[in-house]
Amino acid sequence: MKQSILCFFLIVSFNISSVPAQTCMNSGNFTPNSTYDKNRGLILSSLPSNVTAQVGFFYNGSIGQEQNQVYAIGMCIPGSAPDDCSNCIKKASDGLIQRCPNNTEAYSWHGEPTLCHVRYSNTSFSGSADMEPSLLVSNTEDVNSNLSQLSEIYNGVIFRMINAASTAKSTPSSSNNYYNAPISAMSSSENIYALMQCTPDLSSDDCKSCLQESTNDYQLCCSQKQGGTVMRPSCFFRWDLKTFSNAFGDIMVAPSPPLQQPDKGDIPHSADSGKISTGALVAIVFSIVVVILMVIIFLVLRARRSFVYFSWRKTNQQFGFDQSGITVHSLQIDFKIIEAATNNFARSNKLGQGGFGEVYKGTLPNGTEVAVKRLSKESAQGAVEFKNEVVVVAKLQHRNLVRLLGFCLEGEEKLLVYEFVPNRSLDYFLFDPRKQGQLDWTKRYNIIRGIARGVLYLHQDSRVTIVHRDLKASNVLLDADMNPKIADFGMARIFGMDQSGANTNRIVGTRFGGCGETGHH
Repeated sequence: MKQSILCFFLIVSFNISSVPAQTCMNSGNFTPNSTYDKNRGLILSSLPSNVTAQVGFFYNGSIGQEQNQVYAIGMCIPGSAPDDCSNCIKKASDGLIQRCPNNTEAYSWHGEPTLCHVRYSNTSFSGSADMEPSLLVSNTEDVNSNLSQLSEIYNGVIFRMINAASTAKSTPSSSNNYYNAPISAMSSSENIYALMQCTPDLSSDDCKSCLQESTNDYQLCCSQKQGGTVMRPSCFFRWDLKTFSNAFGDIMVAPSPPLQQPDKGDIPHSADSGKISTGALVAIVFSIVVVILMVIIFLVLRARRSFVYFSWRKTNQQFGFDQSGITVHSLQIDFKIIEAATNNFARSNKLGQGGFGEVYKGTLPNGTEVAVKRLSKESAQGAVEFKNEVVVVAKLQHRNLVRLLGFCLEGEEKLLVYEFVPNRSLDYFLFDPRKQGQLDWTKRYNIIRGIARGVLYLHQDSRVTIVHRDLKASNVLLDADMNPKIADFGMARIFGMDQSGANTNRIVGTRFGGCGETGHH
């Protein structure tokens, strides 16, 4: 898997300036010279003037009716000169028409003479955080300076930038909407230049997620390169050791002042001892402002961390699936509800069987589809330990992990309730000659990347370190959009097995390659 990831990123690791900024989206095509084609030309040709006429250099509009309606947005970074912005929008629009002659949806991030963004579609995308298709490009040159020092400074800069950019929204016309472009000193002769921006129609949380996704992608690919760019329909990230896109003209990096011992003649007399120099006053005010900003950012992060949003939250509150306050009580589901949901564990509802027990499809009274894992009786955990470990696993929240929604413990019955993932397991597509064709290289790369993200979260970013111990194609499920979700993580904890080393009394894996119609274990 690591070799596949490395191989792909080597393909896209070339000079940034040689990469086309236009991305044609595979959502459909239109007939040349049709009404839609003419409407696209009209709205794109009017974007340069429409964008520069707005206070915040952001325009969102549409032209046409019904199936011929074209939606478009255009924007430039804050501080752009009107002429530069207009020229950039025009170049980006012309590039989309040339490169995507009959695509019904496309977008472009254009970098010269300023940074601007143009996107059009046959459906409304206002307020939608669209992550794909994305384009990642890295510089061809490796970092020459101290890599560990650069990594430490880079991580600090990126953390501050994401929070600053995702909380910068004030009003729809604000010139600082979701934008941040600082300069950070890496040494006395070298700086880090970085820029982030989201489209202003996003929510603050969606902007943060989009930027976080982009920086994670770059780290997985190209952390040793001297700069890189990640472009998505809804956000943009670029960093370099050189300035770019006229984004840093008014930003200065103050050098660290040398420490000097004052001459005797410079020591103030007692009559002047009560005065404060202008430089000292500026330093004091600056320090106070920095401390206040750090406190505000800390409080915002702390408040957000305590609230985890899911689109299915309202539906699942009835059964204790509200993840913002996960406890044993909130996760526990009555056995009668699960029994009714699975039709008394009917064979027709059985999805498969893995190393830890049988899996059944169920439908809760509110209509939510779930997968119920009926654990075998081999678990070494007592009731209290079992409940505690279930809570630990349920708190692991990531888009590439199958969500644990609840559990039931009644007598010898130990049941785990997971979200239902419809597209079976990865091995079903990889090893079935009739299904292999559904996985083109784009889908395969997205699956590889998603698995890597999920494993990185389990090993490094989660509250507790989780070792899967049985990661294989049949333990990777695919949702309706073919996004991967790792299953059966944390089962070693729930079964009371040691995770600290390789020596175990029981083999975790199973000879079963897949598990029925959905790949659930």
